[in-house]
Amino acid sequence: MSDVQSSALTDAPPVLDVDIRVQRGDAFTLHAKFTTDGGLTALFGRSGAGKTSIIDCLAGLIKPDHGHIRINGESLFDSSHGIHKAPEKRRVGYVFQDARLFPHLRVRANLIYGMRLLAESQRRHTLDEVADMLGIEKLLDRHPAALSGGETQRVAIGRALLASPNLLLMDEPLASLDNDRKAEIMPFIERLRDQSGVPIVFVSHALEEVVRLADDMVVLADGQTIAVGDVEDIMSRLDLRPHTGRFEAGAVIHVWVAGHDPLHMLTELGFGAGSIWVPKLEFDRGTPLRLRIRARDVSLALQRPTQSATLNTFEGNIVDIEHVAPDVSPHVDVLVNIGAPVIARITRRALEQLGLKSGMKVFVSVKTSAIDRHSLGLGRRRAG
Repeated sequence: MSDVQSSALTDAPPVLDVDIRVQRGDAFTLHAKFTTDGGLTALFGRSGAGKTSIIDCLAGLIKPDHGHIRINGESLFDSSHGIHKAPEKRRVGYVFQDARLFPHLRVRANLIYGMRLLAESQRRHTLDEVADMLGIEKLLDRHPAALSGGETQRVAIGRALLASPNLLLMDEPLASLDNDRKAEIMPFIERLRDQSGVPIVFVSHALEEVVRLADDMVVLADGQTIAVGDVEDIMSRLDLRPHTGRFEAGAVIHVWVAGHDPLHMLTELGFGAGSIWVPKLEFDRGTPLRLRIRARDVSLALQRPTQSATLNTFEGNIVDIEHVAPDVSPHVDVLVNIGAPVIARITRRALEQLGLKSGMKVFVSVKTSAIDRHSLGLGRRRAG
């Protein structure tokens, strides 16, 4: 949990503790401040927000002017104590947007390149383990030129992981891939997140990647940390719409597969206050998932619909209403608590006609066909 750390209860330091300032002339000042207790932390923001500068500081490629960077309590940088460890002393893995594999070496040799520099006692993973985790067992004897874009990135991730890093940095690793290749590689990043035990900092400006993969989210704008928290919490904050994007508005909830209806090709997903029906999913009963429901696929009513084709209707209370200038948008976003946060996008006219206000009881309908499959991914069962 970011910033409100579970580590505070155990007196253990956060896995990653960052509080740095970097000045680049008069034009740009970076101030990044966040903590994480592991898993995958996404740095999210538009181009120029400072995302890559932050991970370059974590890697030791940029020296901040002030502040500190700590991993498991160990200082990689601390301006007050004159500490600035060289990149090769940090045990930090780095996966770039372009994979940067050695073209003259086969995949096997690329993978073990950094691993060979470690003593056996320092190696946390074997080649076989990593190849299985990333599904690259059949690629070991190929050269990089014979790989697809998704395969190339999986090999680059494997190479970084076999160097047994204390932290893995991923700088927009999916940006150069088309949608099919992204769909191919994201399950392997989920597996890496859940099985490797290595904390990951993942840079992206694509919200569907962040929603699907991240545990925690750091929102950046113009070099400043705007918000830090769980993905579900960040996505339910209407005040962050200028930074997360109004078009992309939607809530994220943790669900599990409660059952299937083969006759009607539907799957029932359970959550704290009930269940939601979606088109059939190929997951076993009990599988935890992360579900994103777009605001434009949610409608509101003052009374429960009695003659409707919608299978998913919930009773809830309005938590917040986003107020945007009329010349910006004819719509407003309404945050409703149905036992989980859901956002509905309605017209201003509907808002006025229904007389909606914070605290009011409403009925929320969600289209069964509205599941955002690009953002649907495996959830994580967190401790505590």
